[in-house]
Amino acid sequence: MVTTSTQDLGIHLQNFTDFQRRAAGRNVPWLRKLREDAFARFAEVGFPTTRDEDWRFTNITPIVRTQFRLPGTALVQLPPAELKSWNIEGSAARLVFVNGRYAPELSRIAALPKGMAVSSLREQIEGNSDQISKQLGHYADTQRDAFVALNTAFVEDGAYVHVKRGVVAEAPIHLLFVSSSDHTALLTHPRNLVVFEDQSQGTVVEEYVSLGGGMMFSNGVTELVAGDDAHVSHYMIEREHKEAFNVSTLRIQQGRTASVASHSFLLGGGLVRNNVHPVLAGEGGECLINGLFVGSGKQHLDNYMHVEHASPHCASRQFYNGILDDKAHGVFHGRIVVHKDAQKTDAKQTNRNLLLSDDAQIDTKPQLEIYADDVKCTHGATIGQIDENALFYLRSRGMSEAEARRLLLLAFASECVERMRPGAAQIYVEQLIQEHLLPFREHSRHAGVGTGERNVEEVG
Repeated sequence: MVTTSTQDLGIHLQNFTDFQRRAAGRNVPWLRKLREDAFARFAEVGFPTTRDEDWRFTNITPIVRTQFRLPGTALVQLPPAELKSWNIEGSAARLVFVNGRYAPELSRIAALPKGMAVSSLREQIEGNSDQISKQLGHYADTQRDAFVALNTAFVEDGAYVHVKRGVVAEAPIHLLFVSSSDHTALLTHPRNLVVFEDQSQGTVVEEYVSLGGGMMFSNGVTELVAGDDAHVSHYMIEREHKEAFNVSTLRIQQGRTASVASHSFLLGGGLVRNNVHPVLAGEGGECLINGLFVGSGKQHLDNYMHVEHASPHCASRQFYNGILDDKAHGVFHGRIVVHKDAQKTDAKQTNRNLLLSDDAQIDTKPQLEIYADDVKCTHGATIGQIDENALFYLRSRGMSEAEARRLLLLAFASECVERMRPGAAQIYVEQLIQEHLLPFREHSRHAGVGTGERNVEEVG
C-alpha cells in the first residue's frame, strides 16, 4: 500500500517552484493559472494508492519514493544515427523530443498537406497562446487523475498537431519521445495537443523509447479532439528499457459521427500505466480501442480504459490482448459508462490473455456502468496458455518447437494488427511485434490459446 507523505511531495514542490521561474509562457495569465491550479490539486490528493479502485492492482511505491528531478535547460545532443531504428518509412513528419524537449535538429517536417500544422507545443505557447488556450487543458481531467494534474502543472513542451476542416492526411505524423539519462533520476511531462477539425482525416503515432539505462519516468498526456465526421487513428507505442516508468493518458473528445481508433502497444518499461479515456460526446460516434501488451521479467503493464458514451447512437469496441512470461504482471481494467441520454448505445469489450509461465499474473476487470435503458453492451475476458494441440499440429508439419511456439504467439498478437488500417503505421507496428516476440519462442510448455482456464461473458 502506498501513502503520499509531505516528503514525497516535497521534491515535486521544489521542481514546480524552479519550473515556474523559467517556464515558457510563465507570464501568460491563463497558462500560469492552469499550472498553479493543477499543482494545487496534485498537492491536495497526492499519488493514488492501492486503496483507490482504479489503482488496486498497481502499486506505484517505486515512483512515489524516487527523488525525480526535471531535466536541465541544456539540450541533450544525440547523433541522428541513434534514431535510425525508430524511423517510420513514409511518414509525413517526425517530431523528436529528448527528455521532454523538442529537438529540431533531429526532427523532420516534410511537405505537409495544405491545412495541416505541426510544431512543438512550446512554440505555440510562446507565439500563439491565445489560440491554444481554447483547447489546452479543457479535456484532460486534473480533478480525477493525479498524474494528469502533475503533468498539467508542468505543461510546457510536446507536440502540437492541427488539421483543418476537410483535410485528408494519408501519411502518419510520428511523435518520438526519447529518454536519455546518466545517473540522475529524470522526470519528464510530455504534453500533446492534437486537433482534427470537422471532416478531416489522419494518423498520429506517439512513441516512447530510451537510450542507455538509469531511472527515468515519463508522465505524458495527450488531448485529442476529433470534430464532427472526423476520422482519426492514434497509436501509442511504449518500448523503453526495463528500469523506466511510464504513465500515459490519452483523452479523446469526439464530435458527431466522428470515428477514432486508439491502438496501444506496451512492449517495454518496468512499471507502465496506459490510460485511454474517450468521450463520445456527439451522436453517432464510433470508437475502437485496440491494444497489445507483452511482458517478461518483472515488468508490470497496466491498461486502464474508461469509455464514456454521452450521446445516443454511438458504438465502441475494446479489444486487448496480453502475453506475459516469467514473473510479469499485467492488468486490464476496462470500464464502459453509458450515460442516461446515450440511448441505442452499442458497446463491446474483450480481453484475452496468454500466460507463458506459472509465475506470470494477470488481473482483468471488465466493467459496465449503464444508466440508459435501450442499449446493447457486452464484456468478457479469457486467460489461457499455448494450445498443445495446435503446437503438436505445427510440429507434425516439420516445424521446430521454438518456431511453432513463436508462430502461435504471432498469430495471437496479429489479431491486434489486423484491426488497424493498412498503411505505414501498421507496417511499422507489425515489424516491431515480430522482433519483440523473438525471445519468447523458447518459453513455456503449457497449454491453451482458445481454451482459456477462465472465460467470463456478460450482457447488459
